[in-house]
Amino acid sequence: MKTVNFNPIGKSVEVHTDERVLDAFLAQKLDIPMACGGKGLCATCHCWVEKGHENLTPMTDREKRTLGLVTGADSRSRLSCQARIIGEPIEITLPEGMFIETTGDLESLIGKRAMENILHPIDMRILIAKGKIITKSRILQLKDVDVDMDKMRAEAAKIKPVSS
Repeated sequence: MKTVNFNPIGKSVEVHTDERVLDAFLAQKLDIPMACGGKGLCATCHCWVEKGHENLTPMTDREKRTLGLVTGADSRSRLSCQARIIGEPIEITLPEGMFIETTGDLESLIGKRAMENILHPIDMRILIAKGKIITKSRILQLKDVDVDMDKMRAEAAKIKPVSS
């Protein structure tokens, strides 16, 4: 068993060797949208490895391509659906914000202030900043999110899952 520590929530979870970092998130009951179904095409499982980069499997070409699109990605960045745990210690920082999969996710929030940054699911850019009022006109401007997600899902459907 390997221990994964999560920042900023200060929780730890034990997982088996060769499980994905995503499996550690799920074991901790963290709400990860997995918009692409864990195929490494979106940013909804993006995380930063603060300690233990060498204790994860190397990045795949797909992961490198996807991270190249992610706003805020740096040398610590990994997609938790692609990174498998092979050693310890591992310390992970989670992005702050809420991902949306469709603009419809925001319709019930019209007129309210965003409690946290609302993030694009593919590239992690901030669509609505924390504290800003969510308006119908802003949601209409975000219709490209729906198109982006449709394209990403079509791409994901073509990709065979990686066997565990």
